[in-house]
Amino acid sequence: MKRSRSALAPASFEALARVRRALREQAAAPATLHQAPHKPQPPADGPLLFRRAVADAVPLPPPNRAELSPPRPKPIARQRRADEQQVLVDALSDPWDWEAAVSTGEELFFARPGVPTAAVRKLRRGGWVIQGELDLHGHTGDEARVALAAFLNRCMREDRRCVRIIHGKGHGSKNRLPVLKNKVRHWLMQREDVLAFCQARTVDGGAGAVVVLLKSSSR
Repeated sequence: MKRSRSALAPASFEALARVRRALREQAAAPATLHQAPHKPQPPADGPLLFRRAVADAVPLPPPNRAELSPPRPKPIARQRRADEQQVLVDALSDPWDWEAAVSTGEELFFARPGVPTAAVRKLRRGGWVIQGELDLHGHTGDEARVALAAFLNRCMREDRRCVRIIHGKGHGSKNRLPVLKNKVRHWLMQREDVLAFCQARTVDGGAGAVVVLLKSSSR
């Protein structure tokens, strides 16, 4: 039994040595054979590549063409404008009774039939908010008539219900008579969109102005 142990001992040691060397070689192999994982390349810079590609480009010379002048404004239809103004003038006629046009001492007041009494009372007391104003100082009779018609038309388009018209007290007119004041009264009575009007309160112009209540254009 002692001889067999001593005979097998060298062979066993040699086998162990071979196994040990194989294990060392196997352990060293991954460090030398395997490489670091591959890193993806960053995407190419498109604008940078484009600038490099056109770096040698030369701008084209300006075209040999005459520049066109800006378009002319459309001609103003002067005759049409004159016709429209004439329509406004004809739409509001002057009072046929000249004595009524220069009458004095009367407070301006008018209410169309069917207008509620409460609305008229509210107009007299200044309860309506004044949403527009027209000053006729310095206008001739025809100028005032055109200006008044155009102003009322604009108020109807914009749905203004209560406006003030300043006609003055006539101190600067011939014989110091309020001609324009009474013309305004006559013109307003011809407009179907005028429901009522009255002399303005003292704080709103007194005898030199009239406050007008208009129909609602939204109805």
